[in-house]
Amino acid sequence: MKKSIIHQSSFAVCIVVVLLSGLALFKVAAAQPAAELEGEALVAALQAGGYNIYFRHAATDWSQNDQVTQAGDWDSCDPGRMRQLSEAGRKTAGAIGDAFRALQIPVGRIFASPYCRTIETARYMRLGPVETTTDIMNMRVAEYFGGPSAIAERTRRRLAMRPPAGTNTVLSAHGNVLVTATGVYPQEAEAIVFRPQDNGSYAFVARISPRQWAHLVAEHGDR
Repeated sequence: MKKSIIHQSSFAVCIVVVLLSGLALFKVAAAQPAAELEGEALVAALQAGGYNIYFRHAATDWSQNDQVTQAGDWDSCDPGRMRQLSEAGRKTAGAIGDAFRALQIPVGRIFASPYCRTIETARYMRLGPVETTTDIMNMRVAEYFGGPSAIAERTRRRLAMRPPAGTNTVLSAHGNVLVTATGVYPQEAEAIVFRPQDNGSYAFVARISPRQWAHLVAEHGDR
């Protein structure tokens, strides 16, 4: 009888965990806002400048694992110590940069978290010099930078900053940072576009996958 009760209790706990996990994913999915701009209107807006374009780093080699045991370990480009871009990820980043040029989207400044995979993503786009900042640091090492809330707040401030006139700012960082700061979770190499507001905040504008960049080029490039 005792074994039966224990088994039933364990099963009940598993059910609760599954339901709570599903609820958390539902909340994230429900928080995803509708796109404000699409297609030609989106391209025209980006060509005019004034937007912050947040990229999650491109595809990585998931057979590799981050091994952070002390401050600064995240700087390593050694695949034996930190997860790096895959070859496909590097090609995707390059193709996205080609799309920016084909669509004549101006970029004034490019920021990346200090992780090798985010810096490489930005560099392979070939949009200009890459500056590193811990404002958009991976949440997995948040303890070194004041905790998750502090990183989220600094990220929100970055999204609210106006780019230099007539340009856009590119940010290359991590999915866990953006979802914590805004509730929007990007896939690898996906861009999330934000427009700074007059009240010191920001507004979600669009999300652009690598395939969508190719579609935008095919429909609106080099015109």
